[in-house]
Amino acid sequence: MKKVEAIIREEKLEAVKKSLEDIGYMGITVTEVSGRGHQKGLVLQWRAGEYRVDLLPKLKIEVVVVDEDAKKVTASIMTAARTGEMGDGKIFISPVENVIRIRTGEEGIDAV
Repeated sequence: MKKVEAIIREEKLEAVKKSLEDIGYMGITVTEVSGRGHQKGLVLQWRAGEYRVDLLPKLKIEVVVVDEDAKKVTASIMTAARTGEMGDGKIFISPVENVIRIRTGEEGIDAV
């Protein structure tokens, strides 16, 4: 199994959720996060002058998938989340040793 973690723009959440549902992945975890990448935040104008917003609000989406679906899920997220502008986000893929459903005790793929 793999855990796919995607950091995306907040306004892309609905598109990403729909895209994942369309390929059969309903179960996701969404967390509000903030961070910065190569753009180093935003420079905004205010009456007193310029100021930098260093950490930008983003969303982190996590989904655990079977190994053979990792590329399909990644492609789905990329298509739905991409604007072509700096700050679209990143996707991280990690191995998952095991999953246990608390309610039933099921393990592995059955618990996903």
